[in-house]
Amino acid sequence: MSALESNMAEDLGFRLHHLSPGIGTEVHDIDLSKDLGVEVIDFLSDLLVERKVIFFRDQAISMHQHIAFARRFGDIEVHPFTENDDDYPEVIHLDNDRDRPPKINVWHSDVTWRQEPSLGSILRAVEVPEVGGDTLFANMEAAYASLDDATKEVLDGLYAIHDNQVFLDGMRKEGASTKEIQALREKFPPARHPVVRTHPVSKRKSIYVNRIFTRRLEDMSPADSDALLEKLFLTASNPDHQCRFRWRKDSFTFWDNRAVQHFAAADYWPAVRKMERVTVVGSRPE
Repeated sequence: MSALESNMAEDLGFRLHHLSPGIGTEVHDIDLSKDLGVEVIDFLSDLLVERKVIFFRDQAISMHQHIAFARRFGDIEVHPFTENDDDYPEVIHLDNDRDRPPKINVWHSDVTWRQEPSLGSILRAVEVPEVGGDTLFANMEAAYASLDDATKEVLDGLYAIHDNQVFLDGMRKEGASTKEIQALREKFPPARHPVVRTHPVSKRKSIYVNRIFTRRLEDMSPADSDALLEKLFLTASNPDHQCRFRWRKDSFTFWDNRAVQHFAAADYWPAVRKMERVTVVGSRPE
């Protein structure tokens, strides 16, 4: 975060608190319920690109206002495989309790199985456990920069195949028919993305494969593909590239899905954790 950007925050009346040197910043003294001006939205967009994930506390806003804030950054996507709100299908309900244990405690980037994965997600805490349930974020630009030159050379021009098989498997376990599953497989076919993505704004490179949705590397034997993917998956686990966010009710996070992976700690089960997510449409990775 540059001195110029810090001064801009002060000029707009905001206070910034960084969670780590390379990723994560809390923005204080902002009210997401208000009709924020273009100058504020531009500042937040720039801050998102530079800090990868930004956080807001004590935002007791409505679901409609949550969607309206997200829409200032782009079109909103509707997820075809999740539990969406009946009145506002743009909102995903992520509810966990004794009967619904958390299952996303795996490093990943959202919806990379889409041909045009999301720009970012804005997640709200509705109810959180007394302790536990933090979300960790990893700067995948820093992860790429940490690779040795020989590995970078191997990755140059390499593509990976991503798919939504994890959701189709879940549907099958819940009793969906083969016809229903096949229809969704055809509607959302596997996506082919570069292993190293160039950010459309910053032009910085980042590792763009993840353990949940990346299936294989093109033009490699299964053994070589698995070995290289495992090496790349593990880069998100380096604490040097991470920040960790402790949730409170009405806290929000907005992460740049183009350069970040995240991990939702499952250490709170069987306590209750309820979240709501709105996701901004992105572009085809290059």
